[in-house]
Amino acid sequence: MTDTARSRLAIWSDFGGVLTPPLSHTMQRFCAAMGVDQAVLGRALATVTARYGTEDIMEPIDTPLVTEEEWLREIGDVLEAEHGVTLRLTTMADAWFDGRETNHDWVAQLRKARDRGAFVGMLSNMVPAWDGHWRRMIEPAGLFDDVLLSFEVGHRKPSPGMFELAARRAGVPAERCVLVDDLPHNCAGAEAAGWRSVLFTDAETAGARLESLWDSAA
Repeated sequence: MTDTARSRLAIWSDFGGVLTPPLSHTMQRFCAAMGVDQAVLGRALATVTARYGTEDIMEPIDTPLVTEEEWLREIGDVLEAEHGVTLRLTTMADAWFDGRETNHDWVAQLRKARDRGAFVGMLSNMVPAWDGHWRRMIEPAGLFDDVLLSFEVGHRKPSPGMFELAARRAGVPAERCVLVDDLPHNCAGAEAAGWRSVLFTDAETAGARLESLWDSAA
């Protein structure tokens, strides 16, 4: 690795909740479209998630430990048996992405960072069946130097392996890597791996935080 490469800043952006509206907003829209109470769905999700030894509701399908279709069948069974609610889906991708908007302000911040010489990548816990949907929202070519998706690489945030792989793919030491993510536990995982992190709330604030990290790393 050259000295120039080692001194380059690598910015890894999350997808959901960063390049899109907050996940809570997407969940509200999904539940409204499906006609299901969000609290009831949340309880069913928690029941199914616990079967896989985790509290992260997406881990079963973005690792993946189970297919999305089987996961949805389990959720449908719990909804019917425990809550008297009928919701039978083979995929939730279409409804999940229907009307979902791209955060163009954050895209602009990432383009700015790339023009400035940073390595820019996307680091996401992604469901296999959703891969084509996010690519219709954001064209990776010209925006990202690399894309790491949990279901493709065998790691997921906030595991150390995901951050080790991302730093290696960016070609920089861990201390030159920055994760921009909307979930505190992912940011904590990045920092435990020797990275710096930006907890995303909005594009302007995150962009200003990147500027300060850039200045401190110069």
